[in-house]
Amino acid sequence: MEQYKQDFIKFMTECNVLRFGDFTLKSGRKSPFFMNAGLYVTGSQLARLGEFYAEAIHENFGDDFDVLFGPAYKGIPLSVTTAMAYSRLYGKEIRYCSNRKEIKDHGDSGIMLGSPLKDGDRVVIIEDVTTSGKSIQETFPIITAQADIKIKGMMVSLNRLERGLEHTDKTALDELQEQYGFPAKAIVTMKDVIEMLYNKPVDGRVIIDDDIKATLDAYYREYGVSEG
Repeated sequence: MEQYKQDFIKFMTECNVLRFGDFTLKSGRKSPFFMNAGLYVTGSQLARLGEFYAEAIHENFGDDFDVLFGPAYKGIPLSVTTAMAYSRLYGKEIRYCSNRKEIKDHGDSGIMLGSPLKDGDRVVIIEDVTTSGKSIQETFPIITAQADIKIKGMMVSLNRLERGLEHTDKTALDELQEQYGFPAKAIVTMKDVIEMLYNKPVDGRVIIDDDIKATLDAYYREYGVSEG
């Protein structure tokens, strides 16, 4: 496993963003783990988060893009901090763009924030985590209506490696890739997380012990899909 992936898993646990317990997801599923990117709240946390995204995007998509699009609301700070990190790490200026949930009819009006999309723009979509792909279903028609753009791919922080809502043999990311025709990648997968954290102390504590591993195994027997 690449070093930045190991560092990111540790970072998620340090920030208490990745939690294990009993959670109900937006999709209605009961899950033994939950990732909440809204808990990255300090300047140093957001700066590091942007660097992890930038490194993963650079590794998967290279520099062949112009704009980072972050769907409202959590995608907004993600697109901003990652654009800053990309400039800092790789010396390339990437514009950021996001959507509003409601159209603004005064001042900086419209449904978009940040850089306007232009014909020919190559766009990478940036999200926190995708279970059902609902946010992309909502925002894809909005951004493609702005200009004649090409979506190079999508990057999320965690691939849950569970089946999407439409198929039993495809992950939500696989479904998005099949539906929209662009690659959907993650900084890390839950397979990576379990490999690193199961019965291995991180800063003196074991985060995934035998009991938690058993609940994860049961969950993936019901909802799991092999990594595509």
